[in-house]
Amino acid sequence: MCVAVPLKVKSVESGWAVLLAGTSELRARTDLVPVKEGDYALVHAGFVIERIDPREALKTLEVFREVSSNGGGRG
Repeated sequence: MCVAVPLKVKSVESGWAVLLAGTSELRARTDLVPVKEGDYALVHAGFVIERIDPREALKTLEVFREVSSNGGGRG
């Protein structure tokens, strides 16, 4: 099973996006879906595959934080 986590686009240059994953950065190609700084996107296999609504991205990230703080939902 794959879980896609929304990532915020930090910058875009020459077909590459730098995205923020918590305190880490990830690079992904933008050939399939163009993005700009400040967008939220889903990435798979090194490519941006979808640009998503910022409100939905923030809701999803909040759910991940809640699950993480509750021990992964087990228990």
